[in-house]
Amino acid sequence: QVRLVESGGGLVQTGDSLRLSCAASGLTFSISTMAWFRQAPGKEREFVATSGGITSYADSVKGRFTISRDNAKTTVYLQMLSLRPEDTAVYYCAATRRRFGILQAPGYDYWGQGTQVTVSS
Repeated sequence: QVRLVESGGGLVQTGDSLRLSCAASGLTFSISTMAWFRQAPGKEREFVATSGGITSYADSVKGRFTISRDNAKTTVYLQMLSLRPEDTAVYYCAATRRRFGILQAPGYDYWGQGTQVTVSS
């Protein structure tokens, strides 16, 4: 049974930093494509970053967010710098064995429960 558990969210001010973690179990982590998505109230879930065959970022977070992974700890991270109020959302970790279609939510088979990030102005 695949399990993804996010942590590290919280309430911060504009310009602050946060690091999210996602601990994975029940899958072959080293060959899995891992990603972060986010969903703000009233909006669709949107892609943030992915790490697998490729590393890719949404334009809105390029230069501010960094995805990384520790295969030994089966954990993927999202380092977020220079946070803005528009980054406020629930952040979800996702996993798949695919190497294609990985910039959209339907490309992922497994999801965590999410962690709230709130950036105050």
